[in-house]
Amino acid sequence: MSLALLDNITWHTLTGPQAHFAAGTGAARRYAPGFSPILGFADLQRPDFAALAPHCAPGEHFYCAGWSGAAPAGWCIEAETTMHQMVWDGPPPPAAADEPPEPALPPGTERLGVAHVPRMLELVALTQPGPFGPRTVELGAYYGCLDGERLRAMAGERMGAGGFREISGVCTHPDDRGRGLAHRLMARLLRQQIARGEQPFLHVMHDNHAACRVYERMGFRLRRAMVVRVLARSSA
Repeated sequence: MSLALLDNITWHTLTGPQAHFAAGTGAARRYAPGFSPILGFADLQRPDFAALAPHCAPGEHFYCAGWSGAAPAGWCIEAETTMHQMVWDGPPPPAAADEPPEPALPPGTERLGVAHVPRMLELVALTQPGPFGPRTVELGAYYGCLDGERLRAMAGERMGAGGFREISGVCTHPDDRGRGLAHRLMARLLRQQIARGEQPFLHVMHDNHAACRVYERMGFRLRRAMVVRVLARSSA
């Protein structure tokens, strides 16, 4: 696997394994409405926003990583920050002593699906782990820790191509932080991905120092820092 693929993993995902979840053209694509609002371009140095415009509604907000040029005509940049791309660089994490052998799930843990989406969206709105839509759960395996009707923590899979698989949507309810719930969910995903011969990676905002330290202790290493922007088509 060439790490260079991760330089434009969104494009390789939207034109590869998840092309059926994409809308756009041969030079510019987006996740279809309902999925994570993320844009991908064949050439990040010269992104073809004009080709993508017919597939994006005015006022609809999107995330775009790796592009730092001037705002194109008909679009406005609403936010810009930096995120870290981290790649797994360790052995499969061991299961906790009280976890049953896989594929059985620990008590209180469930594989999340369509029925859980309202609770997933509530947790996302509360914790802001990154772009997430009601259909994002279809992009891979998502696991959650539940307490009755309340979703306490979750973690799942989003992008993937060329043997790389992203861990995403990692978040914990503020009342349940410090208990290692998301850590357990991530460890399960890591073991499954490594068993499939995939290399896990993730993205985290550069100023989320606590999360960066946790991921480093787990076995991730920083590969690169990259700009990420939120932008929208103007209504004019």
